Amino acid sequence: MKYFMGPETWQPMVEDIEAAGHQRVSSIEDAEVYINNAPNPRRIPEIPENIGWVQHCFTGVNQLIDAGVITPDGVPWCNSAGAFAQPVAESALGLALSQAHHHKAFAQASSWSVAQQLDESQAWLYNQQGSKKVAIFGAGGIGKQLIKLLKPFGVHITAVNRSGRAVEGADEVVPMDKSQHVWGEADFIFCILPATKDTEGLIDAATFRAMKPSAIFINVGRGSTVVTDDLVEALRSGEIAGAGLEVMDPEPLPDGHPLYDLPNCTMTPHMAASAHVAQYHLGSIFNANAAAWERGEAMPTRVDVEAGY
Repeated sequence: MKYFMGPETWQPMVEDIEAAGHQRVSSIEDAEVYINNAPNPRRIPEIPENIGWVQHCFTGVNQLIDAGVITPDGVPWCNSAGAFAQPVAESALGLALSQAHHHKAFAQASSWSVAQQLDESQAWLYNQQGSKKVAIFGAGGIGKQLIKLLKPFGVHITAVNRSGRAVEGADEVVPMDKSQHVWGEADFIFCILPATKDTEGLIDAATFRAMKPSAIFINVGRGSTVVTDDLVEALRSGEIAGAGLEVMDPEPLPDGHPLYDLPNCTMTPHMAASAHVAQYHLGSIFNANAAAWERGEAMPTRVDVEAGY
């Protein structure tokens, strides 16, 4: 299959794709498929009629749908769902452990005098005082990988997804529309929800009030799922013990934002699935979609415009 990649050329991805027998061409007009590695809709060219489908090199497509780049009756688009399962799951676990053990709080204190206070309030994933309960909201590819990383800690895992279908490794699965009770039962809450009209602002003041005061909230999904001001207040007031954020709203988070100074909020600047990381994980996603297209089958990561991902 002839493909054109733009606006940048990601050599690691090119090597994986061409190893599967596909051919890169120098012009989009000569290609059968376009590989888009521009997250910003303004950098995406008009898709010519010769392009059968488009491979987007990121998971989130809400900006492209909102901008009218991806439409229900337009050229099919595939996202990169599942490509970043390992790096994002590792980042999620790292944020949880770092926040639970007060790494940021000690760094900010710059004094050993806080040792006893931090020791007495730190949390543990392993069953030091009984099995911990972990909730994963949005238990897709990243969630499944996270479950594998969590298993050695002996935690009880509740996976929340749209359908309520079984998730390998989870102790129980709850459909999203019946999950309200889960917020208040978990010791660690991992949010991996996509950005859709249904999830925007879903996690608000009422949600944080429902959580345990000892709960640690981790968001590696999309920043728009959380009402940021409500999170700041929940952290300041002690409604929840802490948060670990790989994504925020807005992004970039403005200099001087309250989240930077909160000792119980550990953050990374949305770098678990950056362009630098992405190019090493996307060849297999494209190859699977291309193989399905050539067989006349449904492509594994085709975007559902109505669902928003």
